[in-house]
Amino acid sequence: MTGLHIRLLQEEDWDGVVALEERAYAASGLSEGREALRSRHRASPDTCFVLEHAGGLGGYLLALPYPLFQCPDLSRVEAGGVRATNMHLHDLVVAEGLRGRGLAHRMLRGLEETARARGYRTMSLVAVRGSQVVWAPLGYRARPEIGLPGSYGPEALYMAMPLSPAAAPAAIAVPAPVAVSAVVQAMTPSTDPSLGFPPRAEVG
Repeated sequence: MTGLHIRLLQEEDWDGVVALEERAYAASGLSEGREALRSRHRASPDTCFVLEHAGGLGGYLLALPYPLFQCPDLSRVEAGGVRATNMHLHDLVVAEGLRGRGLAHRMLRGLEETARARGYRTMSLVAVRGSQVVWAPLGYRARPEIGLPGSYGPEALYMAMPLSPAAAPAAIAVPAPVAVSAVVQAMTPSTDPSLGFPPRAEVG
């Protein structure tokens, strides 16, 4: 699409990111504030992206490694240094005027390919305000038994899905312009039966 560009989040983007986040979540009490948002980015700057549009920001995506069946607390700053084989999609916002164009899906698929290329076994998220109806058709399975921090509100729902392994480094195709740096050897994909998917063969 003309005038739209996905790239890594940079320092000068924070005013725009915070403004989008506040518009999306302040009314429902789910806005976490600048410092908490920035701490998610510091934990994994290579998996946080923005959508440029008409000289400004039309959206953003924040993701970071986090242990499966756990998630960041919206009321706390991220300590960082977490090692995990699960990639957690923490937040994805597209500005109101750009919705309905498939841009959120494009950003999500870029993240999934990045995570797959780097050997992550699973992806997770917390669905808020009934958004599980959006995530379920994309392969995310609801896990209502997983307890969540109270900062997400009473209707939040943890969801997760396994990532199929990358066929081979040369075959990885990340939708431009989302860039993937060094491609690493794929790890053994998840064999956790609680995800409800059969185990797959090791690749790499």
